Amino acid sequence: MPDALTVRSMTRRRTILACATAALTVAGLTAQPAAARPAPTASVRLLALNDFHGNLEPPTGSSGRAVDENGNTVDAGGAAYVAAHIKRLQNRDTLTVAQGDLIGASPLISAAYHDEPSVRFLGDIGVTASAVGNHEFDEGYQELLRIQNGGCHPVDGCTPDGRWRGAKYDYLAANVLKKNRPILKPWTIRRVNGVRVGFIGVVTKTTPTIVTAAGIKGLTFDDEVAAANRSARELKRRGVRAIVLLVHEGDQVKSGSRPDECGIVPGAGSRIAKDADPEIDVVLSGHTHQQYVCSVQDPAGRPRLFSSGSSFGRVITEVNLKVDRRTGDVVRSSLQGDNHVVTRDVPPDPSTQAFVKTWQDRVAAIANKPIGKITADLTRAQSPAGETALGDVIADAQLAGTKDLGGQVALMNPGGVRTDLTFRASGSEGDGVVTYGEAFAVQPFSNVMGVTSLTGAQLDALLEQEWTAAGEKILQPSANLRFTIDRAKPVGDRVSAITVDGTPVDPAAVYKVAANNFLLGGGDGFSVFTEGKDQVLGQIDLDTLVAYFQGQGTITPPPLTRITTH
Repeated sequence: MPDALTVRSMTRRRTILACATAALTVAGLTAQPAAARPAPTASVRLLALNDFHGNLEPPTGSSGRAVDENGNTVDAGGAAYVAAHIKRLQNRDTLTVAQGDLIGASPLISAAYHDEPSVRFLGDIGVTASAVGNHEFDEGYQELLRIQNGGCHPVDGCTPDGRWRGAKYDYLAANVLKKNRPILKPWTIRRVNGVRVGFIGVVTKTTPTIVTAAGIKGLTFDDEVAAANRSARELKRRGVRAIVLLVHEGDQVKSGSRPDECGIVPGAGSRIAKDADPEIDVVLSGHTHQQYVCSVQDPAGRPRLFSSGSSFGRVITEVNLKVDRRTGDVVRSSLQGDNHVVTRDVPPDPSTQAFVKTWQDRVAAIANKPIGKITADLTRAQSPAGETALGDVIADAQLAGTKDLGGQVALMNPGGVRTDLTFRASGSEGDGVVTYGEAFAVQPFSNVMGVTSLTGAQLDALLEQEWTAAGEKILQPSANLRFTIDRAKPVGDRVSAITVDGTPVDPAAVYKVAANNFLLGGGDGFSVFTEGKDQVLGQIDLDTLVAYFQGQGTITPPPLTRITTH
């Protein structure tokens, strides 16, 4: 049995050891929070697409090529390659977004099923929010609501996939109003890496001039900046300070610009990027099908990233930024943008490839049906006057298809001619053979042909509207309509020597003018069409083109002599 001294000694040692252990524990607790304390900023990566236009298959011709970082022109685009590049660029802090025109003016593989395959693909690769584009209204805003919310098409019913469940991502339309309320969400909030990021979506306010009027009846398109600012204020009230504007409007660039250059010609896009609320940190744009990465000053004088990623799935925009965890705001000095060309020199994503193949097989019987032949390429290459061989053929087809409605002449808008018809076979159909799928790619909008009555004076005034502040758009005439233009004269006095069937136009006489319902509704700024009388409607424009090819059998490119110029 230990004596009292030994007991006191043992007790003292246990106390010292206990104190030492306690000291170590306190030291550990003190040091641990310093090691585990969250970083003062959170990293966020944005990946963005714009103007995809349903290009599930790799686009062909010039639509399938892009200028890369080295200035080389390379093949680009296609859903399987988009998916492959997205997977390479993603990390745990990534949000994928888009800037509109994801659907509409689409190839047959998507359009035959009202673009449901494309919307599903975009949801599958992680798109979480997108601005609406003008082409989202091609089939009317009620169809856009169906695409967003689900349900089968009211006329064509369900696709082979069954009942449509709706888009996995939010379409945002802050400036598209019905009775002063947005028809879709104006903004949405996403959480990533412990921080919140707000996204606002707006579409070009010129949408009413470039879509069919009937499809947007009752809607108003507010100024993009005003709508974006309203949403930015609302997000700020909700404590969201990191804000990205998705805008379907943009600028043009100098020819041959590389993907990360900022060779923009300032226009509507940069106006929005510069004038929008200073709370907005990033402006991702689209609509003009251009590629650029720029830095602009916001109204507070701070740098703001402004970019666009080409079209047809040829470019993915990557934006890296840091968010201050304390304030929730973007550290502007951290903004970095990089446009990546979607090259086809990587293995395509297998699951997406199989998905596309499924829809190719489903639509093949329709797409591969021959409708006629051509002896050489029918292209959109312009003469000095702005006339094109393909535009002429379409106008001739439209006149032939509206004869039973009384059509005397026809005019076609150049923006409605979406791609060329090439002599070289695109598949197994043989050189010179034009298939239904190829014709569809040329005219994918399902516009309705019509005839309206215009006086000769109104026809003259209509042709004078080919020049506006937005630029030049030369209407393509049927073979029996001729006129001369002189660009040296003032706008409003550039057209002369108008003839119909070789006879000078009488200003007081009435002429039956055929055009698609987009033009008849005043599209592209041709408001004189709306002054016409006794309008009657007929076939879908594509049906007139198909019937014309079937009736002609073989078509030779016409000489570009219908429009002359001084």
